[in-house]
Amino acid sequence: MKAFHEVRSYASDFMVWQSSYENISFLAHWHQELELIYVRSGAAHFSISDDEFTARAGDLVVVDTGEFHYSDSYEYRNHLDFIIFDPSIVSSHYRHSHFASPLVTAAQLEQYKMTDEVERLFSTVTDELHGKQPYYQEIVSSAIRGFFCRLRRSHPCSSDPDVIRSHRMSMLYDMQQLLTYIDEHYSEDISLSFAAQKMNFSESHFSRIFKKLVGLNFVHYLNAVRVEQAASMLRTTGTRISDIALACGFDNIRSFNRTFKEYTGYTPTQFQQLSGSEAQLISYYRRKSNQKEYVENDSLTLVKNPEQYIN
Repeated sequence: MKAFHEVRSYASDFMVWQSSYENISFLAHWHQELELIYVRSGAAHFSISDDEFTARAGDLVVVDTGEFHYSDSYEYRNHLDFIIFDPSIVSSHYRHSHFASPLVTAAQLEQYKMTDEVERLFSTVTDELHGKQPYYQEIVSSAIRGFFCRLRRSHPCSSDPDVIRSHRMSMLYDMQQLLTYIDEHYSEDISLSFAAQKMNFSESHFSRIFKKLVGLNFVHYLNAVRVEQAASMLRTTGTRISDIALACGFDNIRSFNRTFKEYTGYTPTQFQQLSGSEAQLISYYRRKSNQKEYVENDSLTLVKNPEQYIN
């Protein structure tokens, strides 16, 4: 299950991507690139590592490299613009900006005299990436670098001592390593105690941190990984259900059947009988909508907000 670590596909070796979506949420993930999210209209609720907030029209959200982030915005209408880019565009030695908050409000942008600049940035990047006229890469890079450097000049940075910042980055790295370990060893016995020890946390502290970063509690996440792997095997192999259960880390077929139905709404036997398009709608994140929109050539899953939940 590699969607959690987003490895983005680009149209070329120029690592800048831009898109816009209406009335969406997105699943928890992290990546090495920097990400700018502009709330064109409406509102969206975000969780970015240690911060949780609702951004509204005119606000800008900055997701720094390596930060876990997701958006649970099912109750909101929104129009969100995204720019994602390689940190080397800002600086070949870029590490992290350590902003005090990832949210840059519309009022702050006005104070920084950057309101119009946000609009120009997104317009320039969109037009240049679409048109691909001569020197478009230089123009896009210049626009992003200039904007981001002016934002770093204006937007407050964390006052935490360097040792605390270093500890935070180390914690995020350790969590990334743990999730990679789960991806590779989901068939094994991975207990809450074992996971907490790998992070050098107590079980209670680990549980709080995991839920905050991932958006799911540890047991829910581990079961979700196993169910996703089982669903893939049910779709693509002729392996017996009992063997799939054992291969995906379940102790017995009864536990597997119960958990699989809890997460997908189907028993394994019923799932095998679904058409290919129906089966593809099953995700390890069971959300309020089964309508998924996948970014082309990308691992990031965007979830369309169900109309009955939107204000």
